[in-house]
Amino acid sequence: MAAENSKQFWKRSAKLPGSIQPVYGAQHPPLDPRLTKNFIKERSKVSTVPLKSKKASSFHEFARNTSDAWDIGDDEEEDFSSPSFQTLNSKVALATAAQVLENHSKLRVKPERSQSTTSDVPANYKVIKSSSDAQLSRNSSDTCLRNPLHKQQSLPLRPIIPLVARISDQNASGAPPMTVREKTRLEKFRQLLSSHNTDLDELRKCSWPGVPREVRPVTWRLLSGYLPANTERRKLTLQRKREEYFGFIEQYYDSRNEEHHQDTYRQIHIDIPRTNPLIPLFQQPLVQEIFERILFIWAIRHPASGYVQGINDLVTPFFVVFLSEYVEEDVENFDVTNLSQDMLRSIEADSFWCMSKLLDGIQDNYTFAQPGIQKKVKALEELVSRIDEQVHNHFRRYEVEYLQFAFRWMNNLLMRELPLRCTIRLWDTYQSEPEGFSHFHLYVCAAFLIKWRKEILDEEDFQGLLMLLQNLPTIHWGNEEIGLLLAEAYRLKYMFADAPNHYRR
Repeated sequence: MAAENSKQFWKRSAKLPGSIQPVYGAQHPPLDPRLTKNFIKERSKVSTVPLKSKKASSFHEFARNTSDAWDIGDDEEEDFSSPSFQTLNSKVALATAAQVLENHSKLRVKPERSQSTTSDVPANYKVIKSSSDAQLSRNSSDTCLRNPLHKQQSLPLRPIIPLVARISDQNASGAPPMTVREKTRLEKFRQLLSSHNTDLDELRKCSWPGVPREVRPVTWRLLSGYLPANTERRKLTLQRKREEYFGFIEQYYDSRNEEHHQDTYRQIHIDIPRTNPLIPLFQQPLVQEIFERILFIWAIRHPASGYVQGINDLVTPFFVVFLSEYVEEDVENFDVTNLSQDMLRSIEADSFWCMSKLLDGIQDNYTFAQPGIQKKVKALEELVSRIDEQVHNHFRRYEVEYLQFAFRWMNNLLMRELPLRCTIRLWDTYQSEPEGFSHFHLYVCAAFLIKWRKEILDEEDFQGLLMLLQNLPTIHWGNEEIGLLLAEAYRLKYMFADAPNHYRR
């Protein structure tokens, strides 16, 4: 009976068992013909088929071979000893995987790596969905195994810079000493913030090219509308709002165990460990408890949308910025148990209120069917068709829908595409722009897409395009790259936003 079922399974399967599939982003080593005789024969047969009869791989086929964008590391518990895995040619799989990994390691400092075993290879060799996830891996061998499978070979080898930029004008090659210009800007900010009534228009103008780290927490509170411009009212306002937030905790947080809130709390509880999973700061139990409280209170106070996956990411920039008010060193490895209870309460409450202010402007992104995101993705498609018709037609040719890659760009405000230090710099400008998180973000996404036009046009199949767009090589980006991106986005906005028919041909 088992033999019959096995026969039927392979009859149904379109793929040859044990065949080697191309790995995107890997430099394919020459394969040993003794190990891959059948595979080479099979490929030679396929190559004789006329080009027109080859249909581009569909999205459904691609989706079956890739994990969900949220499921980072969820496949670690798979049972590779199951019968379907045992039937594969383990020698071929091991040899190819080892060659690919060895090829990747040659691009960096060659680490000492222990010999892989049969059970090690599938568990370690996987795609990481966020291009910024690998930056905190200090061990070079770990970096080789965890790096996303995109075309990073062409990038120059540059040192990995800190998670949070300590200086507003930090570039991608590291953190230079503070220049005279930066000292002047910092002094300008301090004068604005200490004046009796802060000129918010002037503050936005100064913040557009980036906010110095030293004054970023109070600047963000002011730009988000959380703090009043009058300096005399700020202390009382902070005290009142923080007490109000913890009043919500006392009133509502226990209801997470009630039946009608269990689904919301369960989803939050699942998503919290997935928030920047390779950054130690966000894996601390105390930090995760803070995030759970913030997200749960926000969800039950906004029943029109409730909690939606992706909102958990939007807490992190605020949390890091307000934490930096109490921490001098880089925060990614900081142990928050070293802070006092009052400090932690202030960070939590301020993160909640500033995130709430942000979401008030884009809440239609998270209501039923997420109409805000649907409209923005459609607007992006129309905009790109006018900005770069060649890229737009390239997507159409290979049946790539904008929703398949840009949904995450809108849902997470590009947080999954950029390192966290870049997101913080980007949000300096977003909070300076009128409707920065909604309207201006559209032009940033358009500029971000066109930034990769050469790489996009080099890809000539559906799967290659999707893998590129979901794993863009931004790991080494810093303030310099974000500044150029924002300048291009502003140019696009200036050219198209005021044109009556700028979304139409």
